Amino acid sequence: MASTSSSTVPSHPVMFTTKTPYVLPSQKFMIPLDWKRYQLSQLINKALDLPKPVPFDFLVHGEILRTTLWEWRAEKGIGEEDTLEIEYFESVMPPQRMSDIPHEDWVSSVSCRIPQCVLTSPHTFVHQAPITSACVVPSPSSDAESRILASSSHDFTACLTHIYMGPEGPSASTVASLHLHTSPLSCVSSDASGSHLLTSSWDGLIGVWDTSIPDEHQVTLERGDDRKKRRKTAPVNIKRKAPIAVLKSHTARVSKALFATGLHAKGKAYSCGFDSTVRTWDVESGVCVNTVNVPERPMLDLAQTPDGNVLLAASTDRTVSIFDLRVSNSSLSSSTGFMMHPATPSCIATSESGKQQVVTGAYDGVARLWDLRSTKGAVTNFRVWDGMKVLGVDWAGDVVSIGGEGGVEVWRIAGGS
Repeated sequence: MASTSSSTVPSHPVMFTTKTPYVLPSQKFMIPLDWKRYQLSQLINKALDLPKPVPFDFLVHGEILRTTLWEWRAEKGIGEEDTLEIEYFESVMPPQRMSDIPHEDWVSSVSCRIPQCVLTSPHTFVHQAPITSACVVPSPSSDAESRILASSSHDFTACLTHIYMGPEGPSASTVASLHLHTSPLSCVSSDASGSHLLTSSWDGLIGVWDTSIPDEHQVTLERGDDRKKRRKTAPVNIKRKAPIAVLKSHTARVSKALFATGLHAKGKAYSCGFDSTVRTWDVESGVCVNTVNVPERPMLDLAQTPDGNVLLAASTDRTVSIFDLRVSNSSLSSSTGFMMHPATPSCIATSESGKQQVVTGAYDGVARLWDLRSTKGAVTNFRVWDGMKVLGVDWAGDVVSIGGEGGVEVWRIAGGS
C-alpha cells in the first residue's frame, strides 16, 4: 500500500481508476484527508512520471470532487475503513475566446457545422421575417462543397437552402419552403440521416417533413390569405412542400422538437413547450406516447446526449431538468436532477465526442460548461456579454459558437472526458 499521509493529518484508503490513457498500476493509496483536487492531480502526475504536467479532475461516487476528502467523507457518511474508488480524468481547460462576429441585430441560432461560412438572412433566404433557428442537414454525400441548410422563421414557414462552398466564398440558393403552420416557427431540426425534419411552432403543432425537393408545388396558396399573398412574391423555383405528418398534442406553443438519438431512437422524437410538458412521440404513427408534466415551468429548449442516455430541458424557472433515459427502458419519466442557473437558461448544446459535458447559455450573458456526472455547479463559466442575452449555442469538436443580443462569438473548449 502506497502511503502519502503525514503524521498530523488522518488518511483514507483510495483506489484510482481511469478511462484515459494515463493508467496507474493497480494499488491502494493512503491519501491525507485534507487533500483536494490539486494535490490528487499532483500525485497522479508524480506516480506516472509524466514529462509534461497533465491536470486531472476526480469523480467520487458519481460526483466531481470540489472539496477536501475530509469534507466529502463527512457529508456522505463514509466509514474510515471503506476504500474509496476514485476515477480521474483530464481537466477541462478554461475556455478561450477565438473570435467575435458583430451583427446589427440579435442572433437567435448558430451552427459550427459549415467551416468559414457566415450567412445573413436578407441576402440568403426567402424568409420575410426574423429567422428563429437553422440547422445543417446531414448528407451521405462526400461532397464538401455543398450543404443543405434548414431554417425556420416568424413568417410561418421553414426553408431548405443549398449552400455552395466555392473558391470565391459561400453562396446560397433557397430551393424549397415548408408550409403548415399558422403561427411563427420556433425551431427546425434534422434526423441523423438527413432524410427528415421536424418543425415546431407557436400554433402547438409539430410538422414532420422529408428533405426531398419536389418537382411541383405541393401547397396551393389561397388568394384570400394576406400572408399567403405575400408569399406569392417568392421565386417560382422555390417549391412549396407539404408535411408528411403532423404531431398534435401540445396545448400551447412548442419550443423545440427533435429526433431521438441512441440505441432506442428509431421512430422516436421528443418535444417541449410552454404547456410545461416534455413529450415523447412515435413519429411513424403520429402518436404522443408519453408526457411528463412539470407544472408552471414553460420549457424553452431541449437537447439529448449523442449516446441517447440523457435528455435535457431548459425552463423559465432558471433550471435545466435532467431526464435519465436509461431508467424504465428509455421511457421518459420524472427528472433525475437539475442544473441551477442564476438567470433563465435559453439554450443547450451537448458534446458530440462522447464527453459527459453540456454547454448552456442564459439571459445573463453567460455560457456555462457542465459535467453530467456532477451538476451541483458548473465546471466553468465564461461571460460572453454584459447585459445582453445568450440565445443560441452549438458545439462541434472543441469549438463552441454562441449567438445572442451581442452577435456571435466563437470559443474553444479543450480537454475533459
